[in-house]
Amino acid sequence: MSPLRSALLLTAALLAASAQAQQSFSLEQATARAKALADQPYQKPASNLPPVFSGMQFADYMKIQPRSEKFEWRDLKTPFKLAFYHQGMQFNAPVLIHEIIDGRVQEVGYSTDRFDFGDLHFDKESTSRLGYAGFRVVYPVNRADKEDEVMSVLGASYFRVIGKGQVYGLSARGLAIDTAMMSGEEFPNFREFWIQRPKPGEKQLTFYALLDSPRATGAYKFTLTPGQDSLLDVQARVFLRGEVGRLGVAPLTSMFLFGPNQQSSRRNFRPAIHDSNGLAIHTGNGEWLWRPLNDPQNVEVSSFEVTNPRGFGLLQRGREFANFQDLKDRYDLRPSAWIEPRGDWGRGSVQLVEIPTADETNDNIVVYWLPAQLPAKGTPLSVDYRIHWTMDEAAILKDEVGWVKQTFHTDGELTQANLIRAFDGTTALLVDFTGPALAKLPAGTQVQPQVSVSNNGELIDAQLQPNPAINGWRLTLRVKIRNVAQATELRAALIAGPKVLTETWSYQLPPRSDVQRSF
Repeated sequence: MSPLRSALLLTAALLAASAQAQQSFSLEQATARAKALADQPYQKPASNLPPVFSGMQFADYMKIQPRSEKFEWRDLKTPFKLAFYHQGMQFNAPVLIHEIIDGRVQEVGYSTDRFDFGDLHFDKESTSRLGYAGFRVVYPVNRADKEDEVMSVLGASYFRVIGKGQVYGLSARGLAIDTAMMSGEEFPNFREFWIQRPKPGEKQLTFYALLDSPRATGAYKFTLTPGQDSLLDVQARVFLRGEVGRLGVAPLTSMFLFGPNQQSSRRNFRPAIHDSNGLAIHTGNGEWLWRPLNDPQNVEVSSFEVTNPRGFGLLQRGREFANFQDLKDRYDLRPSAWIEPRGDWGRGSVQLVEIPTADETNDNIVVYWLPAQLPAKGTPLSVDYRIHWTMDEAAILKDEVGWVKQTFHTDGELTQANLIRAFDGTTALLVDFTGPALAKLPAGTQVQPQVSVSNNGELIDAQLQPNPAINGWRLTLRVKIRNVAQATELRAALIAGPKVLTETWSYQLPPRSDVQRSF
């Protein structure tokens, strides 16, 4: 072989090796790790926290903050920065975090220098064996000269994202297993992360995650695009270790305490407290559903059978500040999260879980996709989707139909001959519909309500009238509940002839155990 040919072959080999190195970590590699992990017995992460950290209260844990001058990528020409969460409280096992640099993978080493511990006092030696509990993504989403935290990854498989002008509210998760089942819920953990170092000028951040739990493992690829609406593209490959009762895909977790459809039983200056106030679903056949949320007296599970869903999510509608009046927690600035499936997901259901809560510190709302058929052991369940973190809830419907702006729940009443209103023992529900699809109706269009009530209720009256305040319509229902200890389901939409003008309002009056009354 000639020297020239040998040199050419060597150059080709080096180029091939370089190209392979550039692609040395991928979703396929993470998937191979998840599959190998699923074939092994589950090993619970071991806590390495000394008492001074394991016994921390939340207020003390929040004193441990990252030093901005120590952010990862501080000296690089990228708008992205990384900061880390310290271990403490229930975050008792370190999470491995790696950086992918030009195809090479290296661990991001733990250092106390990255943190400001405030006025906390402890033996520095007690931190020597600790690590990171999670990470934050920093990006100038509001102003070019201000670094904003736009994503938080902390605890089990939880993560939160915000866009421009938003504050943290509801969370997403990698996977939900046996939520609201008598056997107890299993919370998978993200055990390891690989974060791609962004190149100068890149406006997206890509990272991978390895999920692990007693009955499932998973590989995930995340691509974050911060903006007015921040977008998170997710590719998930899930392997089952054992039998699962409910496998919740693309789960969202939120909080609903009270609002106009379920008023507070105690005096409160705030008219509403919730991170989300309804579940929206776009079915495979094009129907739009809206389910207002409740804080029930008992755990309630509602399932909506859908084939190839086009989208679902927990939304914060009616987000005007006057609806909350909370300057501290700013519920009016908390985003909605809309799941947009990529490809066909097949048969299954969107499942909503509502859990009783006494205050706003507990997330009591969960929603996820429940596939009708689970994969065999060793075969991955592959799902791809995009999460929109948005405050423009109307844009989700793309002006296809009108939507429910608000639901009001009160006691039914009639106006007597003397003009004094008297309660008549019914339940009243007022539903405001709005949107361009209604505002643009030609003058004289005959708009009618289409209403149905389950067997536990009797529809006494349905009145529809224009609502000029919102350029829409108000539907007032009076319903007689036969047994308050049982749930009552109601559905309503507005139509003009055969044309459906609005999404379907799908409401549940949950069962009550505090009132012994029936009709």
